[in-house]
Amino acid sequence: MQHANTVTSSGTDRRRTRGRPGRRPDAVSLLKSDHKQVKAWFREFERGGSRSRKNQLAQRICNTLKVHTRIEEEIFYPAFLAAGIDLAMHHEAEVEHDTAKELISAIESFGPEHEYFEARMKVLAELIAHHIKEEEQRDGMFAKARAGGLDLKQLGEQLRQRRNELEGDGRRES
Repeated sequence: MQHANTVTSSGTDRRRTRGRPGRRPDAVSLLKSDHKQVKAWFREFERGGSRSRKNQLAQRICNTLKVHTRIEEEIFYPAFLAAGIDLAMHHEAEVEHDTAKELISAIESFGPEHEYFEARMKVLAELIAHHIKEEEQRDGMFAKARAGGLDLKQLGEQLRQRRNELEGDGRRES
């Protein structure tokens, strides 16, 4: 399978599968791709740079995480919950999302000039790293979703469509 990298108007690097129709990544692969991109941007942010560059990275990270959390909460998590796979794991993921959304809101509200900008970005990076580990580890949410019989191909298509809608809304607001 070949991939071509594309960058959305929000600066999000997306993998687009070329080749035969129907060979798109499933829900877990799509969500892991988001994780990989956000982790790379956090590493770049931590390496430093100008205030302008850090602000640009913070905006990309926040925009991507807002869309990512929303598609998980609207599509993936309800399917996971409906399958009765692991109620406690679902609840923990939702609480982590709530915390991330509060931090994102503060980062966006106060901006890079605020004295807590760097601290908020650091805490957000740590929270997201923990959340990703919880979802991707061997006995994590993604592994349990695979073992629990969820239709991950169909969920992947729903996630992709909803993400496109949300990113389209963001482009119209800009």
